[in-house]
Amino acid sequence: MLKRPVRTAAVASAGVLAVLLLGACESGSSGDEPQARAATGPKVIAPGKPGEAARTMSPEEASRALPDDKPNAADRSYAQMMIVHHRQALTMTALVPQRTGSEQVKKLAARITAAQQPEIAAMEGWLKTNGGPAKQSGHDHGTMPGMATDAQLAQLKAAKGKAFDDLFLKLMITHHDGALTMAAQVLSEGNNVLVEEMANDVIAQQTAEINRMRSM
Repeated sequence: MLKRPVRTAAVASAGVLAVLLLGACESGSSGDEPQARAATGPKVIAPGKPGEAARTMSPEEASRALPDDKPNAADRSYAQMMIVHHRQALTMTALVPQRTGSEQVKKLAARITAAQQPEIAAMEGWLKTNGGPAKQSGHDHGTMPGMATDAQLAQLKAAKGKAFDDLFLKLMITHHDGALTMAAQVLSEGNNVLVEEMANDVIAQQTAEINRMRSM
């Protein structure tokens, strides 16, 4: 669902077998074996595409064959915005224990919190490693898909019992839908493999949670 086709080169590189073809390495090999090894050098076997034979390459050739996954503006923007998006979800889940009477809602909120806290840390770490500020300047985060307004958050804080549960589920489903939209966009426009993996994790996790919330 919404997943960008996996890069063929990336799959090949991930499945590369670092098999060192070091010449004749049987116990009965001749005394010329060290020279043979030096002449041939280590080789890497790269599995071919479906229906194609594997290729033998030097380490240098294998390195050049790897896809360029240098982060672009879409990758950085996604990480910056999703941090803010996740933090609002945590603001909402923090209201649950004192306002709900539903064990189902409590468990749901706990799962959301447990999933999104480490995702925030992962995205902050990615931005630090890839030269992007944790915050995106000049962006109105209220325009991000699925974000609850200040008025809606105030209404949620004032509610209790079933009224709280109904509003919480409504706002969180909308919030998750927005995250799916953002993840789909970066899969289309981004370039970095790690961001792609994070976006796919968001899609898988939050699609399951949307289905769970709609059944509650």
